[in-house]
Amino acid sequence: MKNLKQIGLSLAIAAAMLGATDLANAQGRRGRGEERRQENQAEREQRAQERQQRWEQRRQEQQNNSQERQQRWEQRRQEQIDRQRNDAQRQEQIRQSQEREQRWQQQRQEQIRRSQEREDRWQQQRQQQQQNRNWDRDRNRDWNRDNNSRQRNWQWEQQQRANRYRDEWQRRQSFFNQRQRLLEQQRRLNQLRYQQRYLERLRRDQLRLQQWRYQDYGPYNYRYRRGSSYYETSRYGAEMLQRAINDGYREGFTAGQADRQDGYRYSAEEAYGYQDASYGYDAYYVDLSEYQYYFREGFRRGYEDGYYSRSQYGRYSNGSYSILGAILEQILGLQLLN
Repeated sequence: MKNLKQIGLSLAIAAAMLGATDLANAQGRRGRGEERRQENQAEREQRAQERQQRWEQRRQEQQNNSQERQQRWEQRRQEQIDRQRNDAQRQEQIRQSQEREQRWQQQRQEQIRRSQEREDRWQQQRQQQQQNRNWDRDRNRDWNRDNNSRQRNWQWEQQQRANRYRDEWQRRQSFFNQRQRLLEQQRRLNQLRYQQRYLERLRRDQLRLQQWRYQDYGPYNYRYRRGSSYYETSRYGAEMLQRAINDGYREGFTAGQADRQDGYRYSAEEAYGYQDASYGYDAYYVDLSEYQYYFREGFRRGYEDGYYSRSQYGRYSNGSYSILGAILEQILGLQLLN
């Protein structure tokens, strides 16, 4: 019995020692496993870090490659732009060179043309001077012979001109009434007012001409041009023709303004002032038809300036419009004979 207890105690002690050994072994294994786990974790972290570094390197390389490609593309694009700019500059230089050549050719042709014109004008002037000398010689030869006859015919001519003017006045009255009805139908109020003012001036001219008496104002010592022909008149006749052009310009300017304000088309020859063309005819020193011709020459130019609101043929001064002296001289070509 006692032995059995000793044996049991020994077994218990042995079992306890065996359990403690196993426990120690187990704890040792757990410790080694933890170490291996930590080592594995460190290795994984190191490998992950290495992968991250490699990814960052590849990413940086890709960025560098992309920047290089972008730089190469920008460089090629800039080179292309430079080539296009250079081509455009070359084309512009070629165009400018061609234009300079054309201008030079045009200038050369213009110089040749002007030289020919100067030569033609010189020849014409030379011929005109010769004609004038012949004309003066013939005139001086015929002057004494015709002077007495001209003096006798002067008063008769003036009376005939007065009769023609009175006949023309009756015709103008009838035409005025027709024109007034037409303008009223067309609602051209500005042109209608102009026509009424014009007729009032004609009535004053008519009253003044009724008081006119014949006077001999001397010889025909002026010459004027109509087309390619020359005609003679006295000093008072020359002044009247100049006034006809100037009055015609002033009346034409007002008529052109009126049509523009009415929104009507360009129609100089329809205007009552152009059709009548006798305003300012204050004496019978030239024929009415001659006066009307030069009045209309001034009227057309004045109408154009008034309609287009410009001053190509005349100017505005001291509250009135008047034709330029150079234009008047170009139309009339007035010359003093002696």
